Amino acid sequence: MLSVSDAQAIILNLVQPLDHQRDTEVVDFLTADNRILAVPVNSPLDFPHWDNSAMDGYAVRYEDVQHSSAEQPAVLEIVEEIPAGYQPKSTIQPGQAARIFTGAVIPAGADTVVMQEKTRPEENRVFILAAPKPQEFVRHKASFYQAGTQLLPAGIKLNASEIAVLAAAQCPQLSVYRRPRVAIFSTGDELVTIDKPLQPGQIVDSNQYALAALVKESGAEPLILGIVKDDPIALEKVIAHAIAIADIVLSSGGVSVGDYDYVDKILESLKAKIPIRTVEISPGKPLTVATFPSTDAINRVSPLYFGLPGNPAAVLVTYWRFVLPAIKKLSGITEGWEPVFLKVRSHDELRSNGKRETYLWGKLHLIDGVYEFHKAGGSHSSGNLINLAQTNALAVLPVGKTLISPQEEVQVLQLSNG
Repeated sequence: MLSVSDAQAIILNLVQPLDHQRDTEVVDFLTADNRILAVPVNSPLDFPHWDNSAMDGYAVRYEDVQHSSAEQPAVLEIVEEIPAGYQPKSTIQPGQAARIFTGAVIPAGADTVVMQEKTRPEENRVFILAAPKPQEFVRHKASFYQAGTQLLPAGIKLNASEIAVLAAAQCPQLSVYRRPRVAIFSTGDELVTIDKPLQPGQIVDSNQYALAALVKESGAEPLILGIVKDDPIALEKVIAHAIAIADIVLSSGGVSVGDYDYVDKILESLKAKIPIRTVEISPGKPLTVATFPSTDAINRVSPLYFGLPGNPAAVLVTYWRFVLPAIKKLSGITEGWEPVFLKVRSHDELRSNGKRETYLWGKLHLIDGVYEFHKAGGSHSSGNLINLAQTNALAVLPVGKTLISPQEEVQVLQLSNG
């Protein structure tokens, strides 16, 4: 049985990121949020576009005001008023100033801005009551960014701040990686869809809906293949179809050692390599990871198969711990695929048998500036889906650790749905 860290290392080593030449598409920047940039972006614009004022005040020549004080203020003639968006008409001469507002263009001849709080205007004159620093409150052209240099690198996710930069830089179209395709299906004769009335012994297949939501949240494209009965022929047909259309395949159920758990045998019949069959994790021990020969060595990466457990809590824990990092790396993100763990204070007593790395779900609360983990109430059975609602973190008890007392430090995996 593999340790959790060894399993993660194997999985991330198997993942081949999308190719920046064949796996890209051009999109309008308005639809680029949550996409991964495939090609670095340059802009033809300098930032700032011109020298401009960082303050409401007066544009002056420093040499005219360098000795100003409240007792002996420099007195300057106001020759122009410059609001934002206005092109100055005057060149500031010795003994002159221009009234200027934040963001407005610095007029020719001026090199410094005196904030209005340190001045006293009288009709067409202004008294400078304190000496500024040279070039104070002047934002110089290209001091933030120089035209033609790299503005944003490839391999980053485009969030609101990046979208704002792209808009300001007048970059209307972008080359982004296509969304990873993730096929999803569930196995089991006992499963029914959400719209079917339950018969004795049946349960609703919540796994495919949860996985589809998580995959979509990750920025990938879910391909829902539904429920497959415990029939080897039907299972083989669906798995063969899934690996032909998807970059990653997620199945839930059928990977344990029961009489009707056929997935591993079918994978082997399809010439899969299976480097992972069980992991030292609770919940989620029966985890199968497999790779297949690429169906098209030129145009496709080899698909990666995750045979997740059937119990819903185990499905979610193994998705967050192993599948999500794989999707992130596949998507073209250049760094930050690994799960992010925080050290926080535990509000509750946390227990495990110490035999496997144990994950308990709950919620992070900010208490007096310190994050505190509150364990979800009720059973932490892998079959109990109910108390997973409204959680946003998993507390981790390492192998050999059987107890974490209240107020003791605990490591938690922060979830993207919190």
